Amino acid sequence: MDNTTQIQRKAGTKLAEKSDVSTEISKVTISVVAIFGVAVGVWSLACIVGGLAASGGPLALVGAWMKAVTGM
Repeated sequence: MDNTTQIQRKAGTKLAEKSDVSTEISKVTISVVAIFGVAVGVWSLACIVGGLAASGGPLALVGAWMKAVTGM
């Protein structure tokens, strides 16, 4: 006895997904927030590297920051 199942497919069958407008808006919103987060991260890294280059190194950057904060 054979225990197999045969499935027939119709030619040209379409599979369509339905989604809400709110789901699509949420996807776009999450993408935009993620892109802005990456942009802020890259900008902050560029500022830190620029500060290190302008001050002459990490210790000089910390010293200059302390002078700027304390006013001495």
